[in-house]
Order: sequence, then structure tokens, then C-alpha cells
Amino acid sequence: MTDLLASTRAELLRLRKWPAFWIVLGTWILLNLTFAYLFNYLAYTTGSTTRMSNGLPRELLLQQMLPAAVSEVFTQGMAMFGGALMLVLGALAVGSGYGWGSWKTALTQGPSRVHVIGAVVLSLAVTVVALVLAAFVIDTGVAELIAGTQGQSPALPSAGRMLLGIGSGAAILGMWTLAGALIGAVARGPALAVGLGLVWVLVVENLLRGVAAIFSPIRAVTDHLPGTAAGSLAGSLRTVGGPATPGVLDVLSRGESLLVLAAYVVVFAAGTIWLIRRRDMV
Repeated sequence: MTDLLASTRAELLRLRKWPAFWIVLGTWILLNLTFAYLFNYLAYTTGSTTRMSNGLPRELLLQQMLPAAVSEVFTQGMAMFGGALMLVLGALAVGSGYGWGSWKTALTQGPSRVHVIGAVVLSLAVTVVALVLAAFVIDTGVAELIAGTQGQSPALPSAGRMLLGIGSGAAILGMWTLAGALIGAVARGPALAVGLGLVWVLVVENLLRGVAAIFSPIRAVTDHLPGTAAGSLAGSLRTVGGPATPGVLDVLSRGESLLVLAAYVVVFAAGTIWLIRRRDMV
């Protein structure tokens, strides 16, 4: 356990010193604020309902920007766009070690292979939780500012609702991050892993769900894909009607989505550890 904790601290230090790490995280925070608040606020203040605001009436737009809706709003972009960025981070965190030769160095030092690889998985999990908490705090601050300028209630969601939103966000982004880590281990490099992961998230799953609409026998598979589970969990938090954000679905119930995501997290984490431990002999 001591070796695992020491390796995790070292891995967290490596990530903190890595510019790509902050670029990916900063990009997601920026996109989250832009699409969840900036465009909607512009649409609300100008009195227009655009495709960028999902065509919602001004009253519903304002409700979506208030503090009480933060738990719902900040998870809507995680299913596809936030997930894609975190998949890139996971693929880079694992895949870059092959190009730099750092895996060879780490796997020949004192800690066991399981501890070294497990430390990467744990550090990514810590990163995901920290990012979700940071996004929630930032979104809440922006929502409070909007509520104050528009003379609306600054009331926050209930404690249960906040925990549900934070937990759902961590489950969605955590699953995609570990998916990227596994692809990075399979591809043994960052470039191919990033490319394959993005194609899967942004293209392949959408095509498969489209095929399932006309060829129902494969629906049992498409209904339990990673993106479907992530989108369904994000969709289960929606309280306002209108067109959903791309990637947000209502295929699975909240409980089913959580179970499927938990299964993927275990499979992806265990697969990454097993693959590097068994295959990458130095």
C-alpha cells in the first residue's frame, strides 16, 4: 500500500507538471461555460431563441442558468464532448509513456508493476473527481452571478441533488478517462489511441445507434454501449423539456446507467492494469 500511495503521488506530480494536462482540463471548463451559460445568456438577453440555446423560451432559458439547475446543466455536455476530452487525457497519460520510454523506466524500479500501473489509474480517478468538483463550483458561481443580475432566487439545489449531479459527472467522465487509458495501452502510443477513441465517441456509437433503429436485433448491444450509458445518466438528470444536448439520451434508467458505467469502469481499469503487466515485458 505504501508503494501504491508513493507511486500515485509521483504520478500526480507528473500530471501537474505536464502542459497537456492543464490544456485538456482547461478546454473542458471553457467549453462547459460557453455552451451552458454564455450562449444561453446571450440568447436570453437579446430576446432570441436560437439553435445554440436549443430553441427554449426565454423563461426556460433563465431557469437553466439559475443555481438550482446547476446539477442538471453541468452534466449535459459530459456525455459526448467532455467525455471525448477526458478520453484524450486518459490516452495521453498512458500512451505517452511508450513514446517517452517512461514505462520502461517505471516498470524496472522498486514498486511492483501492479502498483505502478494502479497509480496511473488512481491518479486519473483523482483528477476526474477534482475536475468535476471544480466545474460544479465554477458553474455555481456563474449561476449565482446571473441570478443576482436578473433578480432571481440564488437558492442552490438540495444536497441530494448536488451529490447526484457530482456523482453522475464523476461516473461519466471517469468511465471515458479509463476508456482512453485502456486504448492507450492497447495502441502503445498516444496518437493512434486518441484517434481511435475520438472516432468511437463521436462517430461509431452514433452510427450503431442509427443502425439499431432500423435493425432491432442489435439494440441489445447498442443500448449498453459506453456512450449510451453515459448519455442516459446525463439524460436522467434533465428536468426541462426541449431538444437535448448531443449525446444526452433516455435509453436506460438512472439505475441501469450507473450499473453499466460501473461495469465499464471496472473492466477498463482492470484491462489496463492486466495488459501492461502481462504484455509489456522489459
